[in-house]
Amino acid sequence: MLDEDKVRHVAKLARIELKDEEVKKFTGQLSGVFEYMDILNEVDVSKVKETSQVTGLSNVMERDELVPSQSTREELTSCSELPIDSKQVRVLNIIK
Repeated sequence: MLDEDKVRHVAKLARIELKDEEVKKFTGQLSGVFEYMDILNEVDVSKVKETSQVTGLSNVMERDELVPSQSTREELTSCSELPIDSKQVRVLNIIK
């Protein structure tokens, strides 16, 4: 079982300020979590295959390839409703 000093120590490491009532509350809650973990440690999982995810999905990785654009700068900038200045789209200034 955790004591209040250990909860205060963990809170200090996490840079969390706790009031005395919160320390008492979390002492009981965290002790309950650790007690439940002790129960789970009693279960024999030696024949259970390790999993990192259970959906069967996997990441699709493709090689990055540089593909030349078929569009010209003028064609791309002509799609913009914003004003064009020196072949570039002028956007609003958001940093003042």
